[in-house]
Amino acid sequence: MIRFSLACDAGHTFESWFPSGSAYDEQAARGLVTCPFCDSPRVAKAPMAPAVARTDRAGSAATAGPAPTDASPSAPTALPLLAEPERQLRAFMRAMRAQVVSTAEHVGERFADEARAIHYGEAEGRPIYGEASLGEARRLAEEGIEVMPLPPALDDRN
Repeated sequence: MIRFSLACDAGHTFESWFPSGSAYDEQAARGLVTCPFCDSPRVAKAPMAPAVARTDRAGSAATAGPAPTDASPSAPTALPLLAEPERQLRAFMRAMRAQVVSTAEHVGERFADEARAIHYGEAEGRPIYGEASLGEARRLAEEGIEVMPLPPALDDRN
């Protein structure tokens, strides 16, 4: 796993974890890396300080014995992996996705066809979700069919 500092074209900075550098490149090329604040897909790696292991401590973490407890005055403060705004945003996205999944019908790759059928009165009106390419979603919007991307399950992306 590798953590990258990222920045969008609107100036928002955030961090995200990826299985590898090439996984980031692939996801960014497919438009899957977006700013969690403004949803911009124009995201680039930002400069960041490398993580450097300390060598001035005797022994390694595996042989150093038990880790200090919070009661120890020398215990380092653990930094959260995600900032509070990002944790809140991710919790909201999980809740939104859970609501859609629990109340709508998953139509899979038939999404565009099913959305058209509902819009034109050829199928029963009901909430649906599924998969559509960016081009398909644009064509639906051009036809006046309201669609909205559903954030992927966060575990599916990382």
